[in-house]
Amino acid sequence: PVYLMESGGGSVQAAGSLRLSCVASGTTACMAWFRQVPGKEREGVAIINRGSFYTFYADSVKGRFTISRDNVKNMVYLQMDNLQREDTAMYYCAARTIPDCYGMTREENFPFWGQGTQVTVSS
Repeated sequence: PVYLMESGGGSVQAAGSLRLSCVASGTTACMAWFRQVPGKEREGVAIINRGSFYTFYADSVKGRFTISRDNVKNMVYLQMDNLQREDTAMYYCAARTIPDCYGMTREENFPFWGQGTQVTVSS
């Protein structure tokens, strides 16, 4: 198994920025950030493949969030700019070791998960 640990969440005012980080215990292929609010399904926010030449963003975050990774450090990042109240959620890092990221936007596509980090945006 691959163990994941997120960091970087917190509280910020609307239009502010946060950078989430996630460290993996081993080599991963596809890594992603999901988010979840109480009572709703976990939503795929951003996905990146190992070579960083494939990325996916949910429509709600396009142009505001940027996913990146550092394979030497086994880390993935989510730069979140122009945060809005609707971005408030628990954010989870996810990984899969099978090198196929295209279309993998569902929770069940990823076998490995971190415990989450809370992001709260206030107006």
